[in-house]
Amino acid sequence: MTTDEKYMHRAIQLARCGEASVAPNPMVGAVIVCRDKIVGEGFHRQYGGPHAEVNAINSVKLEGKSLANFRNDEEVLRELRQLMSEATMYVTLEPCSHWGKTPPCCELIIEVGIKRVVVGMLDPNAKVNGEGIRRMQEAGIEVVTGVLEKECREINPRFNTFHSQHRPWITLKWAQLSDGTIGCKTKDENRLHISTPFTQMLVHRLRARCQAIMVGTNTAINDHPSLTTRLWQGASPLRVTIDRRGVLNDDFAKSEVETVVYRNEILSEILYDLHKRGVQHLMVEGGSKLLQSFIDAGLWDEARVEISPQTVAESVGEEWQERVVAPMLKGAELYEEYYVEGHKMLKILKSAHF
Repeated sequence: MTTDEKYMHRAIQLARCGEASVAPNPMVGAVIVCRDKIVGEGFHRQYGGPHAEVNAINSVKLEGKSLANFRNDEEVLRELRQLMSEATMYVTLEPCSHWGKTPPCCELIIEVGIKRVVVGMLDPNAKVNGEGIRRMQEAGIEVVTGVLEKECREINPRFNTFHSQHRPWITLKWAQLSDGTIGCKTKDENRLHISTPFTQMLVHRLRARCQAIMVGTNTAINDHPSLTTRLWQGASPLRVTIDRRGVLNDDFAKSEVETVVYRNEILSEILYDLHKRGVQHLMVEGGSKLLQSFIDAGLWDEARVEISPQTVAESVGEEWQERVVAPMLKGAELYEEYYVEGHKMLKILKSAHF
């Protein structure tokens, strides 16, 4: 492992600390090293708040002095620049070059006089996309790119997909029995329940990380899903369905959560519209036909599958009919497998995604 890789690993660790609070911004970590010693580090903590580079610079300690208002204190700024003239900043994502909710980070790096900047990956956002690097290089800063690039990309798959492929990151989610059943009709018309109360709560945690949830027409009619995060803290995402047959009544749209019903649009058009709405993460929760249509079109990034140890006969008895089977994934790689209350939980990625 090289020195640059060692400190970039630390920046990656820091970046992940912002997982629950920075969306739709990316998670970013930054480390400042001088004479092979970390003198400052930070990460993007909150959407709308200071970026990782700003927090890293503000964390630098000058003996007996605060950096809170270093721009207004010539002595502090001079000492800071003297230290930074020997320093390298490691940052997982290219420093921004545009004004958003905060000023451009590349301008702050130039202002404090950091000698060298090591960047994990370029920012795919068209507002940046190399501009931050260009400005730093024009200011005389040595810039190195592509250090642990694959690992840095894996921090923000949703952000990267949104900006590079101009569509949301797509998670397919379903629960199935051990024989592949995801739904069936029973003698007393009861709904087949597969998830446990605890695994259902985990689904709501995942919903809280999405900006939109989609279900098919039959699921909307038969299950009357609320598609909210009522079992987990966080805002409920946009509710989405497709009703090409025009059979969905107004009840589904009558919700305290914003709801969109698409009629004749094909999947690519729907994803384009969701992208325009700023949706970075879409979760498709069923039914089986809708899930399979995304798979067949190659429009998916990950699948979250819960598998109960029971068969359909063990779950609802022998008197069942119209069994619905789980969709069939294509080009998939198992990323993670674990058990919760006896249920197998799988996280599956589309092959060669990154």
